[in-house]
Amino acid sequence: MICGRLIGGVFLGLLLFTGAASAQGDIEAGRAKAYTCLGCHAVDGYRNAYPSYRVPKLGGQHPEYIVSALKAYQNGDRQHTTMQALASTLSDQDIQDIAAYFASRGPEGQ
Repeated sequence: MICGRLIGGVFLGLLLFTGAASAQGDIEAGRAKAYTCLGCHAVDGYRNAYPSYRVPKLGGQHPEYIVSALKAYQNGDRQHTTMQALASTLSDQDIQDIAAYFASRGPEGQ
């Protein structure tokens, strides 16, 4: 009985923590800020010229992943000239807003 309550409490805590992490950005502000992102990340079958790879769709992506990726472009841990240039112009709040916007959209709603 105590074990069941403990597991239930941990599960509830994880749900609340996940919700809090997702709620840091403003979806509507992110919609406006993500306009430039959609030029590449919302095009079906779009490929980067060099090196050649498919540009990932971002709709429905976990906000923590988007935040992590944009910060990695900002600090040079991820290499892509265009993404580094774009990410360098973003504030921490911009990044949170963009992440919230893409997370709010399903994979089909780029």
